[in-house]
Amino acid sequence: MKRAHGLITGAVLAAAMSTALATGAAAQTIKIGVNEPLTGPFAASGTYVVNGAKIAADEINAKGGLLGRKIELVIEDNKSNPTEAAAVAEKLITGDKVPVIMGAWGSSLTLAVMPKLMEYKVPMVVETSSSSKITTSGNSYIFRISPPSSVEATEFKSIMPSLGIKKADFLVINNDWGRGSAEDFGKIMKAQNIQVGLVEIMDQAAQDMSAQLAKIKATDSDTIMVTTAVEQLTLVLKQAAALGITKRIVTTGGSQNPDQLIEQAGAAANGSMHLTTFAPWYPDKTPDPAATKYFLGEWKKRGYAIAGATESFRGYDGIRTIANAIQRAGKAEPAAITDALWTTDFPGLNGQIKFQKQGPTGKESGQSMPNLYLIKIENEKIILSGS
Repeated sequence: MKRAHGLITGAVLAAAMSTALATGAAAQTIKIGVNEPLTGPFAASGTYVVNGAKIAADEINAKGGLLGRKIELVIEDNKSNPTEAAAVAEKLITGDKVPVIMGAWGSSLTLAVMPKLMEYKVPMVVETSSSSKITTSGNSYIFRISPPSSVEATEFKSIMPSLGIKKADFLVINNDWGRGSAEDFGKIMKAQNIQVGLVEIMDQAAQDMSAQLAKIKATDSDTIMVTTAVEQLTLVLKQAAALGITKRIVTTGGSQNPDQLIEQAGAAANGSMHLTTFAPWYPDKTPDPAATKYFLGEWKKRGYAIAGATESFRGYDGIRTIANAIQRAGKAEPAAITDALWTTDFPGLNGQIKFQKQGPTGKESGQSMPNLYLIKIENEKIILSGS
């Protein structure tokens, strides 16, 4: 009995030591929460972003990590659902004790997360979402590196004359991103004496947009402005081609995976134009060619399809932005990281990452202003406007 008792005691001690070692190892890492859609309608895009984030984390850790510690990405799936995105944020903050988050891809997802950031006073770097409400609603824990649709529309203003747009219809996803895009681009167009015609919406899970496209085909517009994720956009292009629509199609949202569109839509993608904030096909024309080439080299080395590069770079830059702030803060604590984010100033893959204040006085959010490119798909190849 004594020997059995000794064996049990030894096993308990061993288990306790193992737990203590594991806890100690965890304490040696700096956790960064990642809240992205890995299932549901936006899964492909969310996965691209996460893979880009992993490249950044591996690069940082290979160089010694931050403050003498490795960084650890705590990745959670928000399932392309706003309610789930909010729950994920709370789990990351209260359960995993992350001092900072990157997320949450879609505008509706990010807007759902924002009250949790304010409740727990934890900052989040927004890598993709473009609804203007994200930085104008009064949340001082938001720092966005992607352009809001209002900025995208403003920058598109200088491009519109070369396209000769006279009248445009809109086909947008029925969420904050899509509706906000139609509103922001519509305002800019009207200010330039361009007529705005139909504004058709499509549910994010919709597979058949032929009814909306048929209505648009019958109008006298020359351009269709489309806002949705790449999976649905592929269907829009195919269905527009099947209906014989010859109007110019321009997509908004800063990144629509043109290579993926070519692969999945084939000839139906020809002639379509896309606003993007990263030009991996022309690395020497990006703001930091060396960093672009390194990132693309790692992306290819890991066997990822080049189609994901225009989404994945957001995850790469998002984690680098957070790491830059933590290093300068000198500690991995929410308040210190929030303060450090306000003084961020380093080159991202699509321009200098530096936050300007937007929103109500005293409750401003941070907004960085990336570059914007217009590309066109011709003969299933990508052409950069002006090249």
